[in-house]
Amino acid sequence: MYLVKTPWWLRAWFSGYTWRMPRTDKSIYLTFDDGPHEKATPFVLDTLQQYQAKASFFCIGKNVRKHPELYQRIIAEGHTVGNHTEHHMNGWKTPDDQYLQNIRQAEEVIESSFFRPPYGRIRRSQAKKLDKQIIMWDVLSGDFDPNLTPEGCLAYCIKHTEAGSIVVFHDSEKAFAKMSHALPKVLDYFSQQGYQFKAL
Repeated sequence: MYLVKTPWWLRAWFSGYTWRMPRTDKSIYLTFDDGPHEKATPFVLDTLQQYQAKASFFCIGKNVRKHPELYQRIIAEGHTVGNHTEHHMNGWKTPDDQYLQNIRQAEEVIESSFFRPPYGRIRRSQAKKLDKQIIMWDVLSGDFDPNLTPEGCLAYCIKHTEAGSIVVFHDSEKAFAKMSHALPKVLDYFSQQGYQFKAL
């Protein structure tokens, strides 16, 4: 069970986190979690380049260590990076000290003031000790969902994305089939509507 569109009351309850950007212009903020990945990340970067789009990549430390050249390509092409822990840890299931240490471990290879908790799960006690801006989202593409079709993933994005939206995709093996179907079509659809795609 997950919420495709983050409800207003959840954003209000956790108002210290960044859920969306201001609606001052026709801008959309695409984000990609869990990379770098040898197949998915180059696909994302090539596709973004076709639309002169910028995005933000919330990287897992162990994957940056495995694919440093892809991490450097993300930065070189003008995208933003963020910390997504070293081992994709669930804050609700991890003692605070261990969770914060895992974030610090990822900091060794990811230089960023942005942090996104894996699964969106972080305790208040953990968040209070972080000196980073916690970036959440207001649209979850569902590309990780084995029960969702690629067409359904695209439909979620088209229906719920609006000016200022922070949209989550994943540059991972698990999500690749759905993400690779939806991403080009999302870029094409909203580009034709006059939107720009910006990095955080």
